[in-house]
Amino acid sequence: MSKYWSPIVSTLKPYVAGEQPRIANLVKLNTNENPYGPSPKALEAIKRASDDGLRLYPDPVALDLRRAIAAHHDVDADEVFVGNGSDEVLAHTFMGLLNHDAPLLYPDITYSFYPVYSLLYGIESQQVPLAEDFGIRLSDYDRPCGGIILPNPNAPTGIGLRLADIEALVAAHPEQPVVIDEAYVDFGGESAIPLTRKYPNLLVVQTFSKSRSLAGMRVGFAIGQRPLIDALERVKDSFNSYPLDKLAQVASRAAIEDVDWFETCRERIIASRTRVVSGLEQRGFRVLPSLANFVFASHPDFAGADLAAKLRERAVLVRHFAKPRIDPFLRISIGTEEECDRLIGALDDILASR
Repeated sequence: MSKYWSPIVSTLKPYVAGEQPRIANLVKLNTNENPYGPSPKALEAIKRASDDGLRLYPDPVALDLRRAIAAHHDVDADEVFVGNGSDEVLAHTFMGLLNHDAPLLYPDITYSFYPVYSLLYGIESQQVPLAEDFGIRLSDYDRPCGGIILPNPNAPTGIGLRLADIEALVAAHPEQPVVIDEAYVDFGGESAIPLTRKYPNLLVVQTFSKSRSLAGMRVGFAIGQRPLIDALERVKDSFNSYPLDKLAQVASRAAIEDVDWFETCRERIIASRTRVVSGLEQRGFRVLPSLANFVFASHPDFAGADLAAKLRERAVLVRHFAKPRIDPFLRISIGTEEECDRLIGALDDILASR
């Protein structure tokens, strides 16, 4: 602790990102990255934009990208907000929409940036326990609050909610903002974006990192009615008017317009997920029902940390969370078919050595 710190710094518990190791021949299944590369059209767009124009500032409102996102989702461009990854979009959302006198509600087992942002911005929050099956029980959110944020599908469980349930939640809280974080929705969930036309209190956040393989570009967006977007823009322009560089803007635009590449990669990941779930269950694992590009699994004969360590010894990296209720589980990203085979092979070796 430094005497030069502002008082709030010592109270923060920063988000811990997944490990980005430098190990040869590693099967990296710990950060939910897409195993298939970005759209070739996105890569070509980056090459074309890598010219003398980079000496100029990028478009501060990213209008061409917002128009492309709007066209894809059948909304107006002024109902789209873009930021430096969905984490920045969420940060502006916490500051601009979720800081009220009543507490903010979110699940107790969920994306761990939510409590980080709550502390950072001084937002009173209440963590709502998941049900025994690790699902989100929406009746538990029927209480006074200043706002609600839920991931759909949830992370790290991968469990999704039906669109009808999301609509019921939004309709039941007309005086509070409801934010649905859809980082993984493209792998089997149903987006709530169409509901934004009907409900002025609904904001939906998505990312280009997962289903469009652009984690390295850091692009996220939110869609909602104009007053919500206006709040985010006010926060952004009080913090950083140029959050998206030129290359990120052109790459993301090309990626969202390349529907064929998106669908091909998405379908391959869903098929591999089905195969991995089957393989894990055949080997005695409990696997939660996932609509994401990862699975959440535990084995009765191994502690989660021990199994993660044994996999690492075999050059397979997965994510373990040393937290109550989920400590026995591993979060395993879906890789290529070859990477999934190496995962199953490593598990067979571990199970045989019991």
